[in-house]
Amino acid sequence: MNRVKTDRPSSSMIAIGTARFAAVVLAALLALTGSLWAAEGAQGSGGTNGPAQQIDLNKATAKELTAIPGIGEAIAQRIVDFRDKEGPFRRVEDLMKVKGIGEKSFQKIRPYVKVENKD
Repeated sequence: MNRVKTDRPSSSMIAIGTARFAAVVLAALLALTGSLWAAEGAQGSGGTNGPAQQIDLNKATAKELTAIPGIGEAIAQRIVDFRDKEGPFRRVEDLMKVKGIGEKSFQKIRPYVKVENKD
């Protein structure tokens, strides 16, 4: 029996091509997902790249403070409670007086906060 040559690929060739394509797509998705997980882990509990502008510690709500990488809901509330009890922050470094914010945490938070003094 003579086989007739056609321009169409055989079903086994289609299956191999489909499997390769699926493997490439899966690998790309896994790489992208891994990158996103790594970026999220590096950002801390705030889960963003940080606010577009510095946040004034004397005006920010707890919700606004959670936009800062490294500040979760508990720390944000402690900052607001500290401010309510002790009065306005005079300098950004006063943030280290808040329970749970040490030198290391402060260094991560520092670029995202400011204290505007009313003169």
